[in-house]
Amino acid sequence: MTDSTARRVTANLVLSLDGRYNGPGGAADFGAFVPYVTTEVARDQLTRIWENATTAVLGRVNAEGFLGFWPTVADSEEADPRDRGYAKWLVHTEKVVFSTTLTEAPWERTRLVNAPAADVVADLRSTGEGDILVNSSASVIKALLSADLLDRLYLIVVPEVLGGGQRLFEDGLPDSHWKLTHHEVGELGETALVYDRVR
Repeated sequence: MTDSTARRVTANLVLSLDGRYNGPGGAADFGAFVPYVTTEVARDQLTRIWENATTAVLGRVNAEGFLGFWPTVADSEEADPRDRGYAKWLVHTEKVVFSTTLTEAPWERTRLVNAPAADVVADLRSTGEGDILVNSSASVIKALLSADLLDRLYLIVVPEVLGGGQRLFEDGLPDSHWKLTHHEVGELGETALVYDRVR
C-alpha cells in the first residue's frame, strides 16, 4: 500500500490488441505502431502524460533512442506544438536512467542508476513534488507493476494483433483494481486510455 501524500507514479506505453509493446521481430519491432503514434488522439495523450510530471524515468535503450530524436523536435519550428511541448519538457526535466552499462549520462539533468527500479522509485516518491513519469520503458513499468508502485497508466491501444513480441501484463502480477478516468478513440481505431490505481 502506498502513501497517499507521496508523489504520483505514472507510466505510458503503446500496446497492441494482444497486449504487446513490440512485434515478433524483437525489441526494435515497432512497425505496427507507427501509423498510430502521430494521430490527434496520440498527440493529445502525449501532452497528458507530461503536463503534471517533474521527473522522467527511462531505461537505457529509451534514453539513448530518445536522445537521437526529441532534442531536434524541441528546436524545430515545424514540429507539431504538442510534440514540441513534450520534447522541451523531456530535455529540461530531471531524468533518472536505469542502466547496468552506461558510465556517463546520455542527457543533461540526468542521473544514472544501477539498482532495483522499485527501490529507486519508492525513494523518488518520498521527495520533491510533481508526478514521476516512467516514459515508455516497459522493463521499468513491469517492475513497478510487480511492486504495486504505479498510480496511473496512460495507454494507447492500437487495433493490431501482433501474434508475437513482448507483453506488458504477464502472469504473476499482484491483484489490483483500476478506474478508467479518460478514454478517447481516434480515426484509425486507436484508443487512448488513462487508468488510476484504486487503493
